[in-house]
Amino acid sequence: MLIELSIRNLAVIESVHVTFQNGFHVLTGETGAGKSIIIDALSLVAGGRGSADLVRYGSDKAEIEALFDVDSAHPVWEALHRIGVEASREESLVIRREITAQGKSTCRINGQLVNLSMLREVGDCLVNIHGQHEHQSLLKAEQHLQWLDLYGADQIAPVKEAYRSAYRRYSELIKQLRELQENSMQTLQMIDLYRFQAEEIAAAALKIGEDEALADEKRKLSNAEKMFQSASDAYEALYGSGKALDSVGQAMNRLEEIVSYDRTVLQPVLEQIQSAFYQLEDAAYQLRDYRERIEFNPERLEQIEQRLDTISSLRRKYGDSVTEILRYLDKIKHELSVIENKDETIQQLKKQADHELQDMIRLAEALSEARSAACARLSEQIERELRDLHMERTQFKVHLARIEDAGGVEVNGTRVRFTKDGWDSAEFLISANPGEPLRPLSKIASGGEMSRIMLAMKTIFAAVDRIPVLVFDEVDTGVSGRAAQAIAEKMSRLSQSCQVFSITHLPQVACMADAHYEIRKEIEEDRTFTRITPLHGQGRINELARMLGGVEVTETTQHHAKEMLDMAAEKKSLLKAAVST
Repeated sequence: MLIELSIRNLAVIESVHVTFQNGFHVLTGETGAGKSIIIDALSLVAGGRGSADLVRYGSDKAEIEALFDVDSAHPVWEALHRIGVEASREESLVIRREITAQGKSTCRINGQLVNLSMLREVGDCLVNIHGQHEHQSLLKAEQHLQWLDLYGADQIAPVKEAYRSAYRRYSELIKQLRELQENSMQTLQMIDLYRFQAEEIAAAALKIGEDEALADEKRKLSNAEKMFQSASDAYEALYGSGKALDSVGQAMNRLEEIVSYDRTVLQPVLEQIQSAFYQLEDAAYQLRDYRERIEFNPERLEQIEQRLDTISSLRRKYGDSVTEILRYLDKIKHELSVIENKDETIQQLKKQADHELQDMIRLAEALSEARSAACARLSEQIERELRDLHMERTQFKVHLARIEDAGGVEVNGTRVRFTKDGWDSAEFLISANPGEPLRPLSKIASGGEMSRIMLAMKTIFAAVDRIPVLVFDEVDTGVSGRAAQAIAEKMSRLSQSCQVFSITHLPQVACMADAHYEIRKEIEEDRTFTRITPLHGQGRINELARMLGGVEVTETTQHHAKEMLDMAAEKKSLLKAAVST
């Protein structure tokens, strides 16, 4: 849910900070008071496009900040992970948007900078704003199939996933077939290239780890003279006349003479020197043997350098190491085998593709059947919701049809086009009055009818799209009386599963709210300011009275307003009891 909203220097709003609660919220006020600016602020938080025109005159920038509390299993956390925003599922979500007077926009989620498309991806999971005709995904026929699949996900999703697997396999086989069948000249050129490459690598008779071993051997041969000289110098220092071993031997002889008279103190010292003498002597012998094994072989060094040059040349062409070169050799051998046996390979691929096509057709039919069942359930449920909104004779249908395409695959005498979602297209159709034909949603003329239709659909889809904040911007325009009361009750019921905001001019809707905010425009020192005030008690009665009677608030309209609030409280209690059962 949306917990707090802070707005600074947005249009006529200088500074507003509002806290919200669960349930149904209404925002009311005179026309032109700035109610739509609140919707603009929420739209900006959700990733809507902003412009310099939104910045309050004389200000450097507009700032909007929203605090959301979202449960740990909500899809928004997966969206945050996809865009690389680190966020703990146990913490609240803070979204901040700034727009400068020059039109530049800055977006932050929990303090981390994101671009507008990333913010929109997150905002789509949090806020859904519904006006009368604009920006409505439910009005876009190309998205109706996704809405249908979302509605019937329990039965549709498993079949759809199986179909998509078959579609991927079939598409990959068709791609391979096309690559083999296209451009025979290029195929011949590839055969020559692959043969040359394979022969060149095979002729080198490479062994894994060979280059490292050769480089080590080259290093030794290249430095043989230095190694010999150093080993000789070390041996001479230890074993030469008057050198280390002679000195240690003399010291050992002197101590032996002393110890023959006095063993108490110097015996351990003598033993240490004797041990050192024998270790040094052994080290000297090892140095002598190592020196004698050092190889001076210019011819072998030249062979190694030539071999390393060969390997280096192959590495530049085929891989960074001997292992990668040999892996590339295996790959081109396979490609060469496929190309050389092209006709046989094509026949095998066609056979596999035919098998996958039959599997894909079977799954596409099963997917259509699952969707058809969902269409019937969805139509029945929406018509039931519309009856609650006093549109008893309205018909709603989902038109499900195969996508015909002259260049598609022939199935039972008809050429159809397969997509990753199957071979179906879906469109929501409606007839608002008896005798009228079913027409697309976008062709509905009456704003009042559209408002109720969209509210009915939102009531159903809110349970499956899991968007926590729904905003209705004057969807009750064009309705009154019983229809207005039905809309109010429907939004109140909807608020049991998500947080609902509505900008309204109807007292029937306003009285059903759990929280009521007045939007008021004031002028101070020739500057216009918009204020947002939570209404309680008498303040709410007065606002409802204004909505009932216009500018003049009388005792009669106040009495009527209080009576409406009392009846609304009773009605909401019954609605909550019905939902809980």
